[in-house]
Amino acid sequence: MSDDRHAKGSVSYLMEMGALKRSKRSGWWIVGVKDPETIAEHSFRTAVIGSVLAMMEGADPARVALLCTFHDTQETRVGDIPWIGRRYLDAKKNETVTADQVADAHPAVAAGVQAIVDDYENGDSLEVLVAHDADQLECMIQGLEYLEQGYRNAQEWVDSTRAKLKTASAIELADAAQGMSSADWQRTYLRQP
Repeated sequence: MSDDRHAKGSVSYLMEMGALKRSKRSGWWIVGVKDPETIAEHSFRTAVIGSVLAMMEGADPARVALLCTFHDTQETRVGDIPWIGRRYLDAKKNETVTADQVADAHPAVAAGVQAIVDDYENGDSLEVLVAHDADQLECMIQGLEYLEQGYRNAQEWVDSTRAKLKTASAIELADAAQGMSSADWQRTYLRQP
């Protein structure tokens, strides 16, 4: 394969990732949220949360952020299938989808992206544990924000994602989040003279 074809394959992957900016997180429709966040918005905050959790847990923040960034990239091909819908589908594994997505990319890109996704899906390191907690904590915090907006059915989502947290740091942050409003962050600025 020529360098030109690898470059085009790599750029095709990058352009495909742009679809995540337009794809909504469909699970929230089940609880009545009319205009939920996009997959890209979810992945961004998951990466930030993952970095923070990694710092608290003594894990590698850069590695966790990388795992979180790529954790839902397959949804360009299969969509955001909520847990209730997954029980009725026999979908390909995320590793298979990723391999197809990067098939024409530069070999180093293909190998790198596939290794990240494989680690997220199958690894057992502290970084993988933290990345999974970051995904759940982001969903829980998003649910709290939707509760504030009047979507009462989001409470079940908040409760179910919180129950999946495993690290002490994620549980500590979840406890703190449940006692705050989404606008509390402004108070640090408002206290300034």
